[in-house]
Amino acid sequence: MLIAELVETSTTVAATRSRKAKTAALATALARADADELPLVTSYLAGSLLQRRTGLGWRGLKTMPEPASEPSLTVREVHEAFDQLAGLAGSGSQQARAAAVAQLFGRATEAEQRWLRGLVTGEVRQGALDALVQEALAAAAKVPLPAVRRAAMLAGSTVAIARPAFEGEQALAEIGLEVGRPVSPMLASSAPDLEAAMAKAGPDGATVSVDTKLDGIRIQVHRSGDDVVIATRSLDDITHRLPEVVTLARSLPADRFVLDGEALALDDDGRPRPFQETASRTAMALPDGQSGTPVTAYFFDVLHLDGRDLLDAPGSERHAVLAELVPPESLVPRVVTDDLDTAQKFTDAALAAGHEGVVVKSLDAPYAAGRRGASWVKVKPVHTLDLVVLAVEWGSGRRKGWLSNIHLGARDPDRDGFIMLGKTFKGMTDEMLAWQTERFLELETARDGHVVHVRPEQVVEIAFDGLQRSTRYPGGWALRFARVVRYRDDKTAAEADTMEIVRSMVR
Repeated sequence: MLIAELVETSTTVAATRSRKAKTAALATALARADADELPLVTSYLAGSLLQRRTGLGWRGLKTMPEPASEPSLTVREVHEAFDQLAGLAGSGSQQARAAAVAQLFGRATEAEQRWLRGLVTGEVRQGALDALVQEALAAAAKVPLPAVRRAAMLAGSTVAIARPAFEGEQALAEIGLEVGRPVSPMLASSAPDLEAAMAKAGPDGATVSVDTKLDGIRIQVHRSGDDVVIATRSLDDITHRLPEVVTLARSLPADRFVLDGEALALDDDGRPRPFQETASRTAMALPDGQSGTPVTAYFFDVLHLDGRDLLDAPGSERHAVLAELVPPESLVPRVVTDDLDTAQKFTDAALAAGHEGVVVKSLDAPYAAGRRGASWVKVKPVHTLDLVVLAVEWGSGRRKGWLSNIHLGARDPDRDGFIMLGKTFKGMTDEMLAWQTERFLELETARDGHVVHVRPEQVVEIAFDGLQRSTRYPGGWALRFARVVRYRDDKTAAEADTMEIVRSMVR
């Protein structure tokens, strides 16, 4: 299969808002792929490479060779080229990487170059996420969507089950939970407040579990005998980075299990340290003989115990099994209730203890990957800042032709200027994109590639989940999960929030 066919499919998907039309276009491409191409085509249509690291970024792709006049690149050739790039290391690798990039991109047409660049940088914005590719895979292979979803959860990815899907429903059914192979995690949807969350997870006043939402990293712990595997939410193996969690897993009174939980760093008073400290501690293995910031593990679910799969058991049963296996101090704090006041008091206490919020969970729901339904619903307080737009980036994919990603700055009265805190393109409607494109072109002062620098005049209200330490920005802090609430034409840049306000929110 030619890469040009995938570029055409991606363009079609990006050009429509219809989920049905997107699914049909993706399914057509999947149906045309050969069996050995299916994993590659599935991954590329979801907007990602199979290689986790290639050594390439925007800087290495700034300058492109002259594009080819006709398409000739195949899916296999692209995969082999990125395999070669991923394997380059050591002396001379920089020059070898530049030569390999020139060779690959020199064989690509202009449209293919743009698409491949997006594939490398994660900027293929076509509105086709993994869930949509699963729908397309089910349609192309003529198998039930629930069978595809369950197999993908148990195999750890949609890519892994692309071939079995075309072999039929029975082939998908044969994919089961294996202790030692990470499972795609169940995720929570959101609600604006506790009352709404309880109504979603426990309709008609049903009793629910309200779990503390810890601000750590998601961990999935597998144990078989003395063998322990610890995986992140993205299924990366970080076993060697968390020796204290390995020790805890081996101390539990069972031989085989799979647990779901969080790991986080705590201060001397038992309060969570800033998320960045947990992330830094879990980002790399400690050298032999050295100790870093201690990490504490807490668990909120169990998927398997000593030969018994618990995925289809209701939440209440899984909770009971977990409580028998894990000591109380290693359980995520929770309250089981149908009373809003009781749930609110628990939530207030969790927030006062420095945690993110709560997750309201149905006691009847099985464990299922992704955010489907309302079985788990998170509630977090929303922080907002009025910041100033310093620059804007041209969009790609569906947002091509619009100024999209905005650079955000807080006011710094001491320097009579602004300090950047991050970027976002989240929360923007099409009407907002059209308005801000016109607005920021009026404020343009300079351009640097795809970045348009603007006069710091436009104030925007930004919601975010927290602040984390950052060496990337001069203020030392960056916004976490920033999204646009609205533009504030009622405020001038001189009335925007200051770095002192930002620091006070950290404190």
